[in-house]
Amino acid sequence: MKETPYLVEACVETLKQSITAEKNGADRIELCADLHLGGVTPTKELVRKVKKELQIPIRIMIRPRGGDFQYSAAELTQMRESIEFCKEIGVDGVVFGFLQDDKRIDLSVLIELAKIAKPLQVIFHKAIDETPNILESVTILKETGLVDGILSSGGCATALEGASALREMLKRTGEELEIICAGKITTANLQEIHQKIGSGAYHGRRIVPGLK
Repeated sequence: MKETPYLVEACVETLKQSITAEKNGADRIELCADLHLGGVTPTKELVRKVKKELQIPIRIMIRPRGGDFQYSAAELTQMRESIEFCKEIGVDGVVFGFLQDDKRIDLSVLIELAKIAKPLQVIFHKAIDETPNILESVTILKETGLVDGILSSGGCATALEGASALREMLKRTGEELEIICAGKITTANLQEIHQKIGSGAYHGRRIVPGLK
């Protein structure tokens, strides 16, 4: 039986980190490459290895490069192919985000790729923190009926700074969407952050012991 009332998602970029995360209490991982760029799509080889070794759910970052969240036709083709691979191998979900020039959510691209991704879980990532009105963006994502969760630091650099926005996001989504709180969450501050926000899920690179 789980000891905590929330889910712990470890953000990892190697097989070793993935195994350590599961061993040390992570309930789920988000697998990325190049976390110094904010995370991009990991290689197929790494996804296969992690899928073979882990029992906990795995979500995969779908992002062809660092930088902004507006993608060329070629990059979108690459993302579609990555999503199809994730479906074939049977991971839990995919994590992506798309913005227009004005930083609002690019709904047409989101809807197309979310439909391709189903029945996998679809998570809209921290691109939401760059949108002009984060709460309006939450409502838009909820109304698509295609998004299962949102990864966010409440529009701030850290989850602690974004706590009030994250609480409001939780109110607006209720049970319909998983709000995965992120932003400098560690084993040391997780309890404090949970007391301030009260979410059902938290995400971080150092959220369980043994990760660096």
